[in-house]
Amino acid sequence: MVFFSESLGIPSLRALAQKLLEVLFDYEIEKELLLFHVFSNAGAMLYCYVLELLHTHRRFCHLRVVGTIFDSSPGDSNLVGALRALAAVLEHRPAALRLLLLVAFALVAVVFHVLLTPLTALFHTRFYDRLLNAASRWPELYLYSRADEVVLARDVERMVEARLAHQVLVRSVDFVSSAHVSHLRDYPTYYTNLCVNFMRSCVHC
Repeated sequence: MVFFSESLGIPSLRALAQKLLEVLFDYEIEKELLLFHVFSNAGAMLYCYVLELLHTHRRFCHLRVVGTIFDSSPGDSNLVGALRALAAVLEHRPAALRLLLLVAFALVAVVFHVLLTPLTALFHTRFYDRLLNAASRWPELYLYSRADEVVLARDVERMVEARLAHQVLVRSVDFVSSAHVSHLRDYPTYYTNLCVNFMRSCVHC
C-alpha cells in the first residue's frame, strides 16, 4: 500500500486508518485522551488519513487528541530513501523477489513523478503537503537525525517551520548520529524521557 498504491495516488490506507480509530471504540477507550506516536513515512501517511477522519467523520470528531510524536518522519519525495526503506522491509525475502520489487518500485516512482503527477494532482495531495497545512493544532514533537538516510533532516526541519507558522506548539530534537527509527535503540533513556515529558505537558495543556 505504502510503496505502490499510495505512490500512485490511490488512498489505500484510508480504510486502515478508520479501522485503527474504530479499535478505540472496540476497547471502550474513546473518551480517554489520545496521543499519536508516528513512525517513519508509512506512519505519517496513515496519520494523514487519521487526521482527515478526525475532522470529517461524525463518529471520530469528538475524540480528544492532545498531541503527536513524529519519529523519523515526515520526509518529502526522496526516491533513494524510499528504496532504502523498501529494501529494509524486504530484507528477509528471496534476493530475486527483492530485486524485482525494488526495480518495479523505482519505475513506478519515476513514471509517476514524470508523467502522472500533473494528472493525480487534480485529485490527490501528497501526504507531506497535507501535513504541512494540517488543521490540527495540538502540540507536536519531532524526533529525527541528520544521520537518517531514509528521511532527510531538512524535510523534518521544513515541516517544523511550517507547523510553527501555523501557531502549533512544536518541539524538535536532532539525535545527530542515530539511523532511521533507531533513536530509541541508541538513546533509550533520553528518548523515553523526551516522550514522557512531552506526554505530560500535553495532558496538562
